[in-house]
Amino acid sequence: MYTISDLSQEFNLTTRTIRYYEELGLLKPQRTESGNRLYTKKHYAQLKLVLRGKRFGFSLEEIKEMVLLFDYDRTGEKQLERTVEYGSQKLEELNQRLKELNEIKAEIENLLGDFTEKLDSIRSVKR
Repeated sequence: MYTISDLSQEFNLTTRTIRYYEELGLLKPQRTESGNRLYTKKHYAQLKLVLRGKRFGFSLEEIKEMVLLFDYDRTGEKQLERTVEYGSQKLEELNQRLKELNEIKAEIENLLGDFTEKLDSIRSVKR
């Protein structure tokens, strides 16, 4: 079992962030009689998936759907189907952004080449 402080330190998150994930329904910790939160290995794994999803650019709603689907289908099939669907969409978005970034990079390289030639031309006239 983990406390909120344990998870906070383990994942380098604020306790407020973990409570926010709880408010969104991403985590549903048990409570002690005194009201303290207790997290299981399952919660630990879910939090790890949430952070991975954020790193990959998924929205918290998408992450929630993917993470919680396992609770509704213990085979994992539905979770994997949704993850593949969202992952494919995300990969397409990334490929599009990479294409755009490569076009911008080529444009900047061309401009820098032109500017360098002009600068060299100006400098050679001065000599």
